[in-house]
Amino acid sequence: MSFIHKKKIKTIKGVRNLRGKVILVRCDFSVPIIGKKVIDDFKIVKSLPTIRLLTSQGAKVVLITHLGRPNGKKSKKFILNPICAKLSVLLGKKVRYIDDVIGLRAKNAVKALKDGQIILLDNLRFYKGEEKNDENFAKKLANLADIYVNNAIAVSHRRHASVAAIKKFLPSYAGLLLEEEIISLQKALRPKKPLVLVIGGSKIETKVPVVKSLKKKASFILVGGMISHDFLAAKKFSTGKYKVSQEAKKMAKSILSRKIILPVDFVTATGKKGDGDIKVYSAKDLKQSVWQFDIGPETIRLYSRYLKKAKTIIWNGPMGMFENDHFKHGTLAIARVVASVSSGKAFGVVGGGETVSALKQTKMLDYVDWISTGGGAMLAYLAGDKMPGLEGLVN
Repeated sequence: MSFIHKKKIKTIKGVRNLRGKVILVRCDFSVPIIGKKVIDDFKIVKSLPTIRLLTSQGAKVVLITHLGRPNGKKSKKFILNPICAKLSVLLGKKVRYIDDVIGLRAKNAVKALKDGQIILLDNLRFYKGEEKNDENFAKKLANLADIYVNNAIAVSHRRHASVAAIKKFLPSYAGLLLEEEIISLQKALRPKKPLVLVIGGSKIETKVPVVKSLKKKASFILVGGMISHDFLAAKKFSTGKYKVSQEAKKMAKSILSRKIILPVDFVTATGKKGDGDIKVYSAKDLKQSVWQFDIGPETIRLYSRYLKKAKTIIWNGPMGMFENDHFKHGTLAIARVVASVSSGKAFGVVGGGETVSALKQTKMLDYVDWISTGGGAMLAYLAGDKMPGLEGLVN
C-alpha cells in the first residue's frame, strides 16, 4: 500500500510553506439537515483532519461544498448556515459563512482572512456554472486562492467545475480524506481472497458496472434490497407485487452467474407502505399479493456463512426498508456480521449513505476498516469508471 500512497497520489501533505497561502478546499458537506440542525455529521467529521492540517500550518482556508440539488437556483432549503455552525462546534473555532462564491463579498472575505482562519462559501450548486463544468466559473473560483485541494471523493465522478475545470487554473492536490479513500478502495481492488461483495438498495444500473468489474475477483456476490427483484425476475421467479421493467430484467440477466447469491426468503407485507399483514415467505413460494421489504431469517443465515469466510468485504446498499422497525433486521444483521469480521479476519469497506446509516445503528461503525464517504462515487471508482475529480491527482 505504501507504493500507492507515495507514488500515485499527489497529496497536500507533501506541500511546505503554506503560511499565508489561501487554500481552496472542495469538501462534501451534503449532509441531512432538519430545521436548522445537521442530523448526521459523519462526512463533516471525516473532513476535519485536512482542515486542521492546513490551519495548523498558518494557511487561510476557504471551504467550498454543495448541498442537495437546487438546480442552479438559490433556495433557503439548501443554505449552508447549519453546516457552518456545526463546523465551528467541531473545530472549536469560528468559521464564517459567506453568502457568495465568486462575487465581491467572497473576494472581500478572502482578502480579510488572517493566517489560520476559515470561511465557508455559498452552496456551489446555486450557480449554474458548477454542474456545467463552466471554465469561466471555475476560473473565477480559482482566482480566490493560491492552491486547490480536493477532499471530496463523493463528487469526484462528476465533471463539475469545482472538481474538474478548476484544476486548469491552480496547483492542485488531494486532501487527507481523499488520499485515505483511494488507498482503501485500491486495497479492495487488490483483495485478499475470498472477496465477498454485498450489494443492495435500488438502481440496478449503478450496480451492474461494479459487479462486472469485480466479477472475476469476487468469490460471491450477495444481493439484497430492491435490486434483488430484478434478479428474481431475470430467473423467472415471482417478484410479488413489484413490477420489474424489461430493461432492469435485462441488466440483471446480463450478470447472472453462480457467484451471484439471491435471497431465499423475504419479510413481506400486504400493504404497499409496509402496513397490513407481515409474514415471511420463501422466495420460491412468494405470493403475487405481497410486497417484499426485507431479506428473511434464512437469507440472513446463508449470507452470514459467506461473510464469515471472507478475507475482503465490499458492501454498498441496504438489504431492505431498514427505516421501518419491521424491516430493519436483515440490514442490521448483515451490518453486525460485516463489522464483526472486519478489522481483523477480513478487510471491510462500506459505502453509501443508507448503508453507513444502518451500520451506525449497530454502534459498530468503528469496527469496519474503511467507511467511504462516497456512495455512487465509490461504486464508480470500483467499476473503473472515469473520475474527473481525480485526474492529475491520482494515477
